[in-house]
Amino acid sequence: MEASRRRLRSARRHPHLEGNQKSNDMSSWIERQFSSHQFQLVATALVSGATVAGLIYGGQALRRKVAVEELKASISPLDEEHPGQRLTDFGAASPLPSAAKEDERVAALARRAQQGDYDDTLIEEQLTRTATFLSPPRFANLRSSFVVVVGLGGVGSHCTSALARSGVSHIRLIDFDQVTLSSLNRHAVATLADVGTPKVQCVRKRLEAIVPWVQWESLNEVWREDKGERLLAAWDNGRGRALDYVVDAIDNIDTKVELLKYCHQRNIKVVSSMGAGCKSDPTRVFIGDISATIEDPLSRTTRRKLKSLGISEGIPVVYSTEKPGLGKAQLLPLPEEEFLKGKVDELSVLPDFRARILPVLGTMPALFGYAVANFVILEVTGYPREFGIGKSREKMYDGILSGLQGLEERLARKAGQDPLGLKIPITRDDCGYIVEEVYRGKSVVSGLPTRLALTRWRIPPDGFRIDQRWDGQKSSTVKLGELVCMTKEEATRHEKEVLKGGIPPEVYYDVNVVQLRERRRQEELQYCKYR
Repeated sequence: MEASRRRLRSARRHPHLEGNQKSNDMSSWIERQFSSHQFQLVATALVSGATVAGLIYGGQALRRKVAVEELKASISPLDEEHPGQRLTDFGAASPLPSAAKEDERVAALARRAQQGDYDDTLIEEQLTRTATFLSPPRFANLRSSFVVVVGLGGVGSHCTSALARSGVSHIRLIDFDQVTLSSLNRHAVATLADVGTPKVQCVRKRLEAIVPWVQWESLNEVWREDKGERLLAAWDNGRGRALDYVVDAIDNIDTKVELLKYCHQRNIKVVSSMGAGCKSDPTRVFIGDISATIEDPLSRTTRRKLKSLGISEGIPVVYSTEKPGLGKAQLLPLPEEEFLKGKVDELSVLPDFRARILPVLGTMPALFGYAVANFVILEVTGYPREFGIGKSREKMYDGILSGLQGLEERLARKAGQDPLGLKIPITRDDCGYIVEEVYRGKSVVSGLPTRLALTRWRIPPDGFRIDQRWDGQKSSTVKLGELVCMTKEEATRHEKEVLKGGIPPEVYYDVNVVQLRERRRQEELQYCKYR
């Protein structure tokens, strides 16, 4: 105890000695740590990592600097030929760039023409071919009509152009989007000078140079159901003519369904364009009721969503029966790193809008747009028209389905089973799919395209049987992949010799028929996943 007191008194009299002792202890600890093998390994790893990171970031910085310099060098110096333009406060191009002299002249002419200061004989001469085709009374209906076009991409811009050039005098344009470089491959009227400007302004400006007398209302906004009463109001804020037709050229499914539901529930006439993306065959573009569309992913999804809202038919659509498949364009996936970042929907222009790239052959949206415009023109004018399902072969598909039903009943009866009340798991659309898509509308035996029928290719391994697992229900076990397309005469002979006579089809038919049928079957296996 006494010794402790002496050390305490010494520390109070000489505080610097205590500090020196602590300093010596710390120095010894640091020296021991630096000399340890573990510390040296950690230090080496840290230095190496910092060096590598420095090299990577330095390389990236250098590449960015070089890229920026190259970009700056590619930009022409500002002069009279290349004038500069002030950006907005948020860094975007000015929404209303100064118009060129030609644009100003066109706009001035359009203003006068829309106020009635335009020679009617010039309008009559410009529209003389359309007027002659339709006849004066029908043409008068077209000239006084009012059409609303929602969506001004590839389909909508071509549709609007055709309507205006044909004589529609009142057109309301609705679209929230701007012209981009990537849209120039399919847009009807946009030029490089229009990139970054609202599509509604672009379409109106370009078409005013062609049909200056047409009256326009341009609404740069997205369609929403709560805005429907205003967006689809009569002309001139409800004071003028009620609309005659609505064109749906929207490529977002949810917004499309909203518009179609709104129009259908209020008996507003509307025609809708289904998907032109990933399509390439112009001979497969048809007009029909949405209930009859096949092999079109957009129309199928739209149809299902509408059906869930209680709407299963009554909406005319332009669609393609071309099926996707191996080697054909498909909706491009987002890069994996975008999914890893999360919140992929933030990449869209607006919430719930498509963020992925949709491959489009520029000619196909034009075909869809002109088909829609053609439909509207005939509807508004009352011109005689006949639009059926696909190739207007629905009656043929009904006949094929009836024939297949009869075949299954005969085969069940031959197997000693009662076919009364027998149902088959095949629909009219299935018949159309097998005939048109799998067998190209031709017999697999002779290649003939008339008097077609569907029949089983061979006897099933377990024979012809009826599925009676559920009380009161009898169903055939036939599957789409078992069916082949033949003429009625060939199918009758096939039933007698192969299905009832027991001759294997590989024996009864020559090798070319067997190989063709196998190729079609393999294709169907690949394509059925897209249905």
